[in-house]
Amino acid sequence: MISILFSAGLLPFIILFGSLIISITIHEFSHGFAADKLGDPTPRIQGRLTLDPRAHLDPLGTLAILFFWFGWGRPVIFDPFNLKDPRRDAAIIGLAGPASNIILALLLSFALRVLPSSLLLFVTLTSIIRLNVILAVFNLIPIHPLDGGKILIGFLPKDVAYEWNAILSKYGMIILLFLIFPFTGTSPIFYFLSPIISTILGILIP
Repeated sequence: MISILFSAGLLPFIILFGSLIISITIHEFSHGFAADKLGDPTPRIQGRLTLDPRAHLDPLGTLAILFFWFGWGRPVIFDPFNLKDPRRDAAIIGLAGPASNIILALLLSFALRVLPSSLLLFVTLTSIIRLNVILAVFNLIPIHPLDGGKILIGFLPKDVAYEWNAILSKYGMIILLFLIFPFTGTSPIFYFLSPIISTILGILIP
């Protein structure tokens, strides 16, 4: 991403990087908010119930975004022993992050249609919409450590869930790295997610 600073200029870089910061902050805050509402005070105690990006950005993950276009925020930690139904509630907490990104994208899509036309506004809002959709769809992949892994375990039958949890916990990161690594110049996961992301963006961006 930092190459944009030299190729396109400061303003496009600020818009894109700022959009990523907003998207990650909303995503991680929503995980903490859901956990808090479901009875676990851990995110509140750790200072994660805030929209201050400094509480949610991981230094290494942020640098990875700048240099490699792929990064991460600080994972929200929750204690399953504080939850009424740990498996179900963990799935809800996992779903809260991607859901918040989709909701934000929907709100900004509505704003694009009602606010006065402006090139800067259009570029800024569409940038945030795109990144939120990408973040949501990517995180819904049903593999640990992504949110989709927690969601999958939460909604599978109990006996199947424990088996899959053991498998995904052990091999999930390896599978994820295999899907992300661009063996042929493009990440394998791109071929699966690109049509989904394009369809959603076609609806949201006028």
